Amino acid sequence: MGTTQGEGPHLRAANLALNLTNTKDLQQLLERHGLSPTKRLGQHFLISPVVVGRILDHALQDSPASALEVGPGPGVLTQGLCERVGAVTCVEIDPIAVRALSETAPNAKVIQADALEVNFPDLLAALSPPVALVSNMPYQITGPLLTRFAHARTGFMRATLMMQREVAQKILAQPGDREMGSISVFLQRRFSITRVCDAPPGAFYPPPKVTSMVLGMVPRPTWPEEVAHERLVRRAFAQPRKTLLNNLLGSGIPRETLLSGLESLGLSPDVRPHQIGLDTWDALTHFTLHVGQS
Repeated sequence: MGTTQGEGPHLRAANLALNLTNTKDLQQLLERHGLSPTKRLGQHFLISPVVVGRILDHALQDSPASALEVGPGPGVLTQGLCERVGAVTCVEIDPIAVRALSETAPNAKVIQADALEVNFPDLLAALSPPVALVSNMPYQITGPLLTRFAHARTGFMRATLMMQREVAQKILAQPGDREMGSISVFLQRRFSITRVCDAPPGAFYPPPKVTSMVLGMVPRPTWPEEVAHERLVRRAFAQPRKTLLNNLLGSGIPRETLLSGLESLGLSPDVRPHQIGLDTWDALTHFTLHVGQS
């Protein structure tokens, strides 16, 4: 993991005349640095000033002392963060994008690393609180990245995250909605989640084939049964169209004990995982832990 900061090209002043929400300016920047958006890294660079403004307005509520941006690319959002936040740290895997950031956001601390390998709790702990987390997440690693952010949520006060709209809608799904899955329960229990805005394909260069959505996530407190809750929810949604009972069979808890537990929580043996509310998931977690210890 390499760090670029405070030396060489980062001593130069930012190119404030460069408007990265202007496609021509962005293309010229990319050409200067030999940066071509790659499908492998899921690179679609945000160029909509409206969406950029909505993201920054949400992320910088309550005046954070520092910001962590994951996957900044050439720095479209990073420029705005640097103008409004005292300390900005970026994690970027593409070494060419890191070079471009030296021009567009020279005051940012840039860590060249894979976001799926970074120790986010340690990185966040080194930043001045309160911390705002911002990311335009590559589609192919959205799920794993969201999980890593959730596990590190004590280190930031809010997250403003761009993702594919279909994923965002699944995250926002409520009990009874067939779109509700393990990611819905997992994230809703760990964050207060709101929709910030949509980002159509034309908001990016090059335009993707799908519409994106920005979600705002404010961390909820940790709790003692959190690990058990995650394990239970993932098992319960392993085959989401099956009943909760059938998904939990094989967990080591006898069928009759599971039936008794579901009945005690007011749940039918035929209930499916997408029909259950957050409070019931907490109660079910407590039940399975108690049974496992008895």
